[in-house]
Amino acid sequence: MESKACTVAELVAARWGDHRPGLWFEERTLTHHEVAAGAAARAALLADLLPSGGAHIGVLLDNTPEYPLWLSAAALARTAVAGINPTRRGPELARDILHTECRLLITDRTYEPLLTGLELPGVRVLLTDSEEYEALLAPYAGARPDPSRAGPRDRLLLYFTSGSTGAPKAAICSQGRLAAAGRSLADQFGVGADDVHYVCMPMFHGNAVIADWAPALAAGAGVALRRRFSASGFLGDVRRYGATYFTYVGRAVQYVLATEEREDDRDNPLRTGFGTEAGAVDAAAFERRFGVRLVEGYGSSEGGAAVQWSPGTPAGAVGRAGPGLVVLDPETRAECPAAVFDAAGRLLNGDEAIGELVNRAPNPFEGYWRNTEAEQERRRNGWYWTGDLFCRDADGFLYFAGRADDRIRVDGENLAAAMIENILARYEGAGAVAVYAVPDPVTGDQVMAALAGSFEASGFTAFLSAQPDLGTKMAPRFVRVVGRMPVTATNKIHRALLRREGVHCEDPVWWRPPGEPTYRRLTRDDLHNIEGPLAPTRGPSRVRRQGLEPRTR
Repeated sequence: MESKACTVAELVAARWGDHRPGLWFEERTLTHHEVAAGAAARAALLADLLPSGGAHIGVLLDNTPEYPLWLSAAALARTAVAGINPTRRGPELARDILHTECRLLITDRTYEPLLTGLELPGVRVLLTDSEEYEALLAPYAGARPDPSRAGPRDRLLLYFTSGSTGAPKAAICSQGRLAAAGRSLADQFGVGADDVHYVCMPMFHGNAVIADWAPALAAGAGVALRRRFSASGFLGDVRRYGATYFTYVGRAVQYVLATEEREDDRDNPLRTGFGTEAGAVDAAAFERRFGVRLVEGYGSSEGGAAVQWSPGTPAGAVGRAGPGLVVLDPETRAECPAAVFDAAGRLLNGDEAIGELVNRAPNPFEGYWRNTEAEQERRRNGWYWTGDLFCRDADGFLYFAGRADDRIRVDGENLAAAMIENILARYEGAGAVAVYAVPDPVTGDQVMAALAGSFEASGFTAFLSAQPDLGTKMAPRFVRVVGRMPVTATNKIHRALLRREGVHCEDPVWWRPPGEPTYRRLTRDDLHNIEGPLAPTRGPSRVRRQGLEPRTR
């Protein structure tokens, strides 16, 4: 790792004069020097377009070269980029742009129609694929990058977190934090100047920028961009660009595994994949097929807590708790007792052991833009509350137990959606699995699963009976068979949509009525005869804590 720069602006300027290929996109290749020069030109343009400072840039683009160029330009110009989610529409899209006080919106003809009819006072729109844009940039072609004005505390990113419980919150990331994150990940994975990072996750999300682009920038490595994630194009891109590292979120790994297997799949330059939510079954399958180890990490989007995997981490665990990381009962604020597992890997004391992961040590959380209430919720008692559920074993290893919306309570027993998902992922017909709660007619929840792939009722019933770590309450009451799992723009399963629709969907739903030995197709008569459990739900389950993914021994 060559640079100890403390700002992203310094990392950008360090590439001036580096004439190695540094950025690949489709048929286009830019050198590191050309990227630095392009960033300098855009920074100079910014100085004229936003002379008063303080305003932000909105970027509404796919992963094209303009995205990292404007990130780099913003660093040099001491302004911040708000990544605008292109799946948002109408008033919600306008709200994101105006809430983050963007005075300049960078987009192209692909997304220009989304702006039609929106009230965006004071916002100037630049289309990167227009002649006007090229003419606007031309006078600044000779600019050189000057990082001297930028400081570590300067805002650089305003990236939106999940909006499943209300309007999305724009988390703040400074130049210093992003540069430090890039250096840390480059060191952790041994990234060097000859590496190539494949950026296929959307750059409006923190994963692609913080975990993929930033370590490449810190190490002077190359970056290969994919406009939008494509499972069928994944391996071809990796070989074409010589990619050695990539990041993933959500179900991207499952989609790659669902592509047709070839004898030469292991013939690729990849060394590491880093991300979240691949699941133990899929991670093992990925390594067998492609010869690439996936490293699962945990880090809150806001930067307030992180857990790193290290050699010796037990299967199913995320990593060892670092200084300040504790699992607390959110009501009493007392530390939860150690998790106890049986021989099959089932958590025996979930009600006591599972709580919220809290960081009581100083941390780099920098707050939310113009959202004091959400910021105070995160910083209760002067600590950082992640909102994620974990348990910690006697050796200090942490196990992820799910997020707030994944909670399921069946007959008074707390269950973990993540635990059930990892068991169901073993089913031969499952390409992807999501588990979520639907209301029980009396109290609590019933378990529903969405399964992408093939489903056969008697075979699925026999499969469930053969799983030693499937608790008596875990078997899904309902199974929705989907052609393709619904996902968000960041390739995470769209659980809110699945919960909201319940069994009222266009897909076939199978269910096992109480007392019956196997599953059968849900009919209209069933819908008329059964009321409570089949009503759509719009909120999370009512339970505070849940069970946990089993540990393989």
